[in-house]
Amino acid sequence: MPPFSGGDSPAGQVRVQKEPFSIEQEVERLKTASSSIGGIVTFLGTTRDISRDKAVSKLEFEHYPGMAEKKLAEIRERAIREFGAVDATIIHRVGTLPVGENIVLIVVAGVHRDEAFKACRFCIDELKRITPIWKKETTPEGEVWVEEHP
Repeated sequence: MPPFSGGDSPAGQVRVQKEPFSIEQEVERLKTASSSIGGIVTFLGTTRDISRDKAVSKLEFEHYPGMAEKKLAEIRERAIREFGAVDATIIHRVGTLPVGENIVLIVVAGVHRDEAFKACRFCIDELKRITPIWKKETTPEGEVWVEEHP
């Protein structure tokens, strides 16, 4: 399957999964993409214990299977094409996650740091804007689906 439809490139990839991911393994995998890589930028999103001034005990993530992966693949391809990144990996977890767990990992490799930083920022901003992944927070007041994506 080609990268734009959710398949793997030689190193970078997109995944939606329940299982934890290894940051080190994903960075090492991307480093093999090209000998021209001069910098790798990562973004790691984690569950936190407070949101909108309320205590949060856990988060639940649901997604639209197939479409979420397609949107992540589109984001990855645009980051490479529009910012000149060498390669990129985007992983988002789904399911119920307690506070302190890793949720999303974006790893972007570039010839220089500037394109890697810009592409990484683009990836997380677009992920939150267009990817059909939804978040429900559990607080002492109950459960609420979060609509805004700051």
